[in-house]
Amino acid sequence: MSSATWTDSSGNFWMFGGEISPSSDANDLWVYNPTTHTWTQEIAPSQTNLPGVYGTQGTASPSNLPGARNDSVSWIDLSGNLWLFGGYGYASTSTAGDLNDLWEYVPTSKTWTWVGGSNLINQSGSYGGNPGTTGTPGSRLASVSWTDSTGNLWLFGGKGYASSGSTGELNDLWKYAPSAKTWTWVSGSSSPNQLSMGTSPGARHDSVAWIDSTGNLWLFGGVGYGPTNTLGELNDLWKFTPTNNTWTLIRSGNPLNQTGSYGNSQTPSSTNLPGSRDSSVAWTDTSGNLWLFGGYGYDSTGTLGELNDLWKFTLSTQQWTWVNGSKLANQIGSYGSQPGTQGMPGARYSANAWFSTSGSGSLWLFGGLEGSTNYLNDLWQYTP
Repeated sequence: MSSATWTDSSGNFWMFGGEISPSSDANDLWVYNPTTHTWTQEIAPSQTNLPGVYGTQGTASPSNLPGARNDSVSWIDLSGNLWLFGGYGYASTSTAGDLNDLWEYVPTSKTWTWVGGSNLINQSGSYGGNPGTTGTPGSRLASVSWTDSTGNLWLFGGKGYASSGSTGELNDLWKYAPSAKTWTWVSGSSSPNQLSMGTSPGARHDSVAWIDSTGNLWLFGGVGYGPTNTLGELNDLWKFTPTNNTWTLIRSGNPLNQTGSYGNSQTPSSTNLPGSRDSSVAWTDTSGNLWLFGGYGYDSTGTLGELNDLWKFTLSTQQWTWVNGSKLANQIGSYGSQPGTQGMPGARYSANAWFSTSGSGSLWLFGGLEGSTNYLNDLWQYTP
């Protein structure tokens, strides 16, 4: 669960690290071919909880390897290379903590490069004087990320270190330019635990994110601070416009820990709204719609638990549609008689996911956590 995932230019799905059991993190690298339905292990470390092999910053080497970790974020650049940032795990020592190291993986040469950040855990952020200045994000886990059309990498929030060693929930927004190898602090606060305001989302972790066809960044839910000084589950929806660096609140999630409003299945409505949740899966289809699956949060009765509901947000109408899955928490999966048959994934959170743009586009969903100890490794395909 909570692995870093990406899709390469050939349509293969990649997965790095993640939590494979309580207190056990991996730094293995796998690739899945959706045409042949086969997994291949590209890098197979000898054990879990291994520290990273950093080498020389800026220099690729076959022996380099990020340490074991979970809840990192990842991007794909315009050249098809993977970028990996932070998470919770192991830097250059055998002690685990929050990370802010930045890595690049080149699939053609199968090499990692330590690009930036620290090879030590629990690092404070370097913000400069105000938004718009260059710096370095502090160590953190469970952030969200986007890649824009010009190849910039975007990072928002998470749980970890702000400036001067202060820790908590974060709402800072950063942009990384791979060509210049620089981070720019764009918006949000350099202090943790900020409340949600009309001009900026509150501090949070384990949100979900999308990017639309016009390059706007979208953010939904997570665990964090709402309009009051209280930590809880969120279901607010925000849009960030990079051209003018502004946040817009699209749908308010006030209050915290909100029950889902499902309406009728397959029927869009202005009153529909997914319940407050974190650790969901999100993707954008080929028509530009935003999709949301599962997570840990509140169902139609106000029960807190794992979810397997599937939602679609239509940008043109700005309405949510409950597509399928249950409106009740903690549902078991329907698997059919064998792989290849139709069914329904069971409720889960922190699953891994990929989106294929071939044909009408489809979501691929792998694993996740059911309860506190049931780690899943089932693979599902959903075609809108």
